[in-house]
Amino acid sequence: MTLPTQPKRQSPVQKAILILGIATGLIHLVVLNFLLFANGTGIDYLFTLNGIGYLVLVAAYFNPRMAPRRNYIRWLTILYTLLTILAWFLVGDRGWLGLTTKFIEVSLIVCLILDGRKTG
Repeated sequence: MTLPTQPKRQSPVQKAILILGIATGLIHLVVLNFLLFANGTGIDYLFTLNGIGYLVLVAAYFNPRMAPRRNYIRWLTILYTLLTILAWFLVGDRGWLGLTTKFIEVSLIVCLILDGRKTG
C-alpha cells in the first residue's frame, strides 16, 4: 500500500518567484496592451509575446514534471528577463510603469539566483 505524499511546500523565495513572474507577465500581456489600446495605438505583439513568455516560463518552473530540468528553466528565465531589460534600455519608456516593471524583473532575477543556490 502506497501512502499519498504531501505536496512539497514552496519556500518564501519560490513564492516570490511565482508572484514576480506572474506580475511581470500580466503587466506585459494585459496592462501595457490596455494602455496602448486606450491611446489608440492598438495591441503590441511584442508585449503580448513577452507576457506569454513569462507566464509559460513560470508555469514550467513550477511544473513537477519539469523538475529535472528546473535548472535549465531557471537560467532560461534569467536570460529572458535580462533580454527584456536590455530591450527596455534600448527602446523602452522611462515612466513609472517601466521603472516598476524593471524593479520587478530585477527582483525576479535575484530570487531565481537565490533559489538556484538553495536547491542546486
